[in-house]
Amino acid sequence: MLDSIKIKLQYLLPKQGLTRLAGWGADKRAAALTHWVIKAFARFYNVDMKEAQNPDLKSYATFNEFFVRPLRDGARPVVSGLDMLCLPADGAVSQLGPITEGKLFQAKGHFYSLEALLAGNYLLAEQFKDGQFATIYLAPRDYHRVHMPCDGVLREMIYVPGDLFSVNPLTAANVPNLFARNERVICVFDTEFGPMVQILVGATIVGSIETVWAGCVTPPREGIIKRWTYPAAGEEGAIALEKGQEMGRFKLGSTVINLFAANQTRFMPNLKSGTVTRMGEPFAEALRTPAAATKETVVVEPVVVTPEVSEVPVAPEAPVTAETPPGMATAEPQAPKDY
Repeated sequence: MLDSIKIKLQYLLPKQGLTRLAGWGADKRAAALTHWVIKAFARFYNVDMKEAQNPDLKSYATFNEFFVRPLRDGARPVVSGLDMLCLPADGAVSQLGPITEGKLFQAKGHFYSLEALLAGNYLLAEQFKDGQFATIYLAPRDYHRVHMPCDGVLREMIYVPGDLFSVNPLTAANVPNLFARNERVICVFDTEFGPMVQILVGATIVGSIETVWAGCVTPPREGIIKRWTYPAAGEEGAIALEKGQEMGRFKLGSTVINLFAANQTRFMPNLKSGTVTRMGEPFAEALRTPAAATKETVVVEPVVVTPEVSEVPVAPEAPVTAETPPGMATAEPQAPKDY
C-alpha cells in the first residue's frame, strides 16, 4: 500500500518545481543552517566521510560542495590492464546484460527501447545492436562523481529533456520506460573496444548534471534536444580521457547507463542486479585485442572547444526547435568550474 502511494506521488508531484527548488537551496551559503543540513544528511544516510579528501563537514560552504566532494588519493584504485574496464561510479547494479532485439531490461516485467533511450537516434542505436548494457544506481550516500571505464575520445554529447522521476529501485520496478523518459546527457566515445556510450540520467531533485569538458549541461532546462560534436582522435581540439578519469558529476543522486558494441566486452561474472559497485573496480574485460583507435591520441586536460552543433534524429515526443542556422539547435558549452 505504501509503495503504491509513493508511485502515485511520482506522477502527481510537481517534479520540475521541486528540482529547481532543491537546486536553488543546495547552492545557498546559509552558514549554520547549511552545516546543520549537511550534518543531518550525513547522519541519516550514513555517509562515510573518512573517504573524503576533506572529512570536516563544517568545511563545506554549500550542500552541493559537500555532495560532490572529491575522495582522498588512493580511496578508489583503478584496475590495471589494457583489456580491463573499470566501474564508472559508486552505487549498485540495477541491471546489466545483453541488448536483445533493441530492448534493455529495466526491471521485472519492464523493458525499454534502445532507440528511445538514445532520443530516437537510430544511427547511433544501430552501433549497439546486440551489444551489452549496464545500469548503475547512485544512492544519496554514494560518491557522486562519474569516471571513465576505459580510455576514450569524446565524439558527441546529446542533451535530452524529459521527466524527472525518481530512479530508485522502487520506481524502476513500477514506472515503464523510466530511463528513456527521464532527462539525460548522452556521451559518445571512441575507444579501443569500439564505440562506448555513457549516459548520465537525471531524476527528481537532481539539481544539475555536469561534465568536465562543458561544465553545467543542465540546467537550464529549455525543453529541446541539443547535440554537440567533437574532433576525432589526432585532430586539433580532440578531448581524450583516460580510464578512471572523472568525466562528470551529479548534484544529488541518479543513474549511469553504459552501452558497449556487440562482441567487444564481457562483464565480470560477480556483477549482477544488486551488486554494490565501487569506482575503479573491475567492470568488464575486452573480448578482442585492442585496435589502434586511440594509440596515437595525446591525452589532454578537459578543455572548452567550440563544437559543431547539428540536427539529431529525435523521437516525436521530444521535438527539436530550430535555431540559426535553420535545422540546428544552438548550444554553447560552458566553461568547466572547480575541476
